[in-house]
Amino acid sequence: MNLRDVLAAAQGLGLDRLDAQLLLLHVLGRGPGERAWLLAHDTDALADGTHERFLALCRRRADGEPVAYLTGEKEFHGLPLRVDARVLVPRPDTEAIVDWALDLLRGRAAPRVIDLGTGSGAIALAIASARPDARVEAVDRSADALAVARANAQRLGLAVKFRQASWLEGAGEYDLIVGNPPYVAEADPHLPALRHEPRSALVAGPDGLDDLRAIVAAAPAHLAPGGWLLLEHGWDQAEAVRTLLRAAGLAEVTSRTDLAGIARCSGGRRLELG
Repeated sequence: MNLRDVLAAAQGLGLDRLDAQLLLLHVLGRGPGERAWLLAHDTDALADGTHERFLALCRRRADGEPVAYLTGEKEFHGLPLRVDARVLVPRPDTEAIVDWALDLLRGRAAPRVIDLGTGSGAIALAIASARPDARVEAVDRSADALAVARANAQRLGLAVKFRQASWLEGAGEYDLIVGNPPYVAEADPHLPALRHEPRSALVAGPDGLDDLRAIVAAAPAHLAPGGWLLLEHGWDQAEAVRTLLRAAGLAEVTSRTDLAGIARCSGGRRLELG
């Protein structure tokens, strides 16, 4: 079979064309940015065994397994991260909180940063890459997740201090606390579609706010004067999170939107002393 035929077969299994193209590039040993190559070679024949390997991946994708788990890689903020079922797949919308963090760190020399629930290390590594002078720490309660994050940091040559902990347990003082904690409600109807990703990194109590409440309550004691707390949250949780931030005594409380224009992360600043 040629490339055009196998892509048609994948779409016959219910795959999006983009997913099928990414999986085909993967089995061909090519990068995700080479979709134009597929179009230029759509009549090329597949080598023996490649068709079967491709369709096996397509069946797993049709069952809901993320493309990033099947290829082992996901780009985030320009960084090629290795990912697997031990961590959540980094979402493009999470880049909004990284951009916000970098805006706030502009002009601060050697800022102290901590990433809570780092998972693959996406947020911490993106900040470390953009700000080599920053002292970046990243924590996660999952030893498996930390193994993925450490491997990404080592492969990318980025200096991040990783530590196993629950949120701000054992933490010091920081100019920026940032995190993408679990925020899905226990009965959320979208959970079955996320069944291949670690539930512990997704679900946070009946209303999805349990971990956000815990972080906001603890954060002021770990923020340097003028320091910021930034948190990603669900599409309908911005108002609730802003209320938590204000109740914790933080100022300049506001939200930022994701790629779809939905308020997806919220933050507040600890007032300067005096």
